[in-house]
Formats: sequence, structure tokens, C-alpha cells
Amino acid sequence: MSPSPALVIPTPGIAPAAAASAPLRDFTQPWMDLNNRTVLVTGGTGSFGKHFIKTVIAEYKPKRLIVFSRDELKQFEMQQEFPLEKYPFIRYFIGDVRDRDRLELALNGVDFVIHAAAMKQVTTAEYNPFECIRTNVFGAENVVSACLRTGVKRVVALSTDKAANPINLYGASKLASDKIFVAANNLAGADGTRFSVVRYGNVFGSRGSVVPFFKKLAADGADSLPITDERMTRFWITLTQGVNFVLSSMEMMKGGEIYVPKIPSSTMPQLAQLVSPQLKQHVIGIRPGEKLHETMIPADDAHCTVELEDRYVILQSFANAARDAYLHRGGKAVPDGFSYSSDSNPEKLDANGLQTLLAMSYA
Repeated sequence: MSPSPALVIPTPGIAPAAAASAPLRDFTQPWMDLNNRTVLVTGGTGSFGKHFIKTVIAEYKPKRLIVFSRDELKQFEMQQEFPLEKYPFIRYFIGDVRDRDRLELALNGVDFVIHAAAMKQVTTAEYNPFECIRTNVFGAENVVSACLRTGVKRVVALSTDKAANPINLYGASKLASDKIFVAANNLAGADGTRFSVVRYGNVFGSRGSVVPFFKKLAADGADSLPITDERMTRFWITLTQGVNFVLSSMEMMKGGEIYVPKIPSSTMPQLAQLVSPQLKQHVIGIRPGEKLHETMIPADDAHCTVELEDRYVILQSFANAARDAYLHRGGKAVPDGFSYSSDSNPEKLDANGLQTLLAMSYA
């Protein structure tokens, strides 16, 4: 299938001409075939993991689909939503990425791995640094080692915009994780496991994100919404876009890439105004470890970054062959000093665009 153009999804009740000022890409191409494959998702009971499972169930007929997580209650709840009688190919595996032996048992016979398990709350990581490191860094090392030992074919690890020029422990731990997965290709040999990373921004509607927080405050009768700083900007992506981006990047990967989607950004006051237009806003100040703007590609990585139609690809600085391959498929080198940040992002969302993302997230 040939790559699709950027997809602009109209908001219900809004004419197409009034849709978002920035394109909302679907990231469905190139298409990844998971039919008759065995796929394991670490952190499979989280927001991304659950949406990934739903997508695979709807689009493919996998041989096995393994949910790997340490929360037995969430696994029990998922089993009620996806009963064994209807989905006999789903397996639920209690385990922690901190436990390499348990990972190796779970990865026996697995073709593809999506590594979504992480300790993600910025403030929690600041107050519990050892726990953050054990899960995000040592856990990444364990996933790499277990995948190499069990002969997994491809691994995609989820990262975050906070891993670029990090100022908090969560971002620093994910930067370390990114480096571990990229370097793992050097351990795998020419025909071994391939490892790549996807890095994107804030996810609409995911557990712990600001949108459900704003909606709850409004439902509880708050008279205003807290804004950390009126200048603050963030990248936005939906769970559906995130899952599609992971799958298409897995199909495209050669090993060692960090994929960054082209997604729109907005200011936080814009978002709050959309969620609850009747409520005022009050400024509470930037929290510890929080940035005014987020960056997904620092200027220091411009020399090894290639731009494609719907994403950027950060390559290892010495990977000249991989760089040439992306250039030959229509990519282009970004200019010197290029950076991809939420404040300078040329693709801004207006109110209609933000409404579209909300509609997609809560459909």
C-alpha cells in the first residue's frame, strides 16, 4: 500500500472548511502486518496498552497477543472486557520489567514487542528517584537482554518529549532508556533483534493527562481551572494516532531510529478554554521539573535527523547507510540548527482542531 497523505478529520457538526488549521495525520502507512504473529506489550494494562490491544483485535488476527504488566486488578478488568471465550489468542502475564527472568519466560516465541511500561509521573519520579531508575532504566536493560536471548524480531520502545534536553528525572530516565534501545542494535548482530524508539508528546485522554483533570474539576463544580503559565505550549496526539504511529514505525524500522511524529501544538490556556469555556483560569506557576515548552528534536540532533512526509527520523550519527536509505525513499535532511519544539512548531491547532482531537479521544 502506498503512503497516504495527511488526514484531516472533520469535527462532527463542523463543516470541513472549518476543520483544524493544522493537518491531523493518521499515521497508518506503511501498514504493519500482525496477522498470525505473536505480539507482547509491556505495560499492557496502561492507556496505550489497552488501546493497542483494541486496535490489534479490530484490525488483525494475531497468533497470540500477550498483555504483560504487574497489576493483577487491571488485568482482571481487561479480561472482563476481552473475555477468553471471544478472544482465545489473548494471554495475560503478570510480571515486572524489573524481573529479567520473568520477561524471558513471557517472551518465549514472541515475534514483536512494544515496550510501553514506565514510571511516567514527573512529580512521583522526583520524589521516588530509585524506583524511577529501576523501572525506566534497569527495566529497559532487562527488556533488551530478554529480547536478545529469546530471539524477538523487532522491538519498539515508547519514549516521551521530556527525554529531549531533560530537566527532570523522568525525562532523564527516558533519555537513558532511548540510548539503551538504540545501542542494543550493536549487540544484536546483522540478523538479530532490531530495536527502535518512538517519541511523541502529550496524549489526549490518557490516564493522568491534563484533559481528564480539567474535565473532573469542571464536573466537581470548580469555578476556575489552574494554568501553570499562560505562555506554556504542548504537543498533542491521540491514542489512536499513537498506536498507528508505533505500528507504522515498526514496519519502517531498520534498527536504531528514533521516530518523531509531526503533530500539532497549542497553548495551555487554549486547551482549558476548550474543555470548559464557561470557567475562568488562574495561574499557579510552573511545577518542579516542568518546562515552559517541550522539545522532541533538539538542535544538537539536527545533523542526524531526516524529515519524511509525516514524521522525523533521528538516526545514529554514524549510520550513513541508514541515512542514505531514508533519503532515497523521499526523505530530506533537516537544516543545520533545526529543532522541533512546541512553541516554534509551524502546525498550530485552533479551537476547531482542539475540538477534533477531543472528539477523537472520547468517541
